Amino acid sequence: MTVVQVQKESLPQRTVAFYQDVMAEMRKVTWPDAPQVRQLALSVIALSLFIGGVIAIMDVILQQVLVRWIPSLFGG
Repeated sequence: MTVVQVQKESLPQRTVAFYQDVMAEMRKVTWPDAPQVRQLALSVIALSLFIGGVIAIMDVILQQVLVRWIPSLFGG
């Protein structure tokens, strides 16, 4: 049985290689243009406001049901 020892790269060499790999991958990314970013950002804001409104409406309805109507049924 033959054991082959592989020399491990030093930390600075591995760090530089990692940085170069990251930069190579980042060049492959298709970045959105400014109008696309604006449209998607507005969509996220609108969806967040809509979901917030739905939660607020549910809160008011459940508050009415649980705090006012149910106790009044039992004489409270």
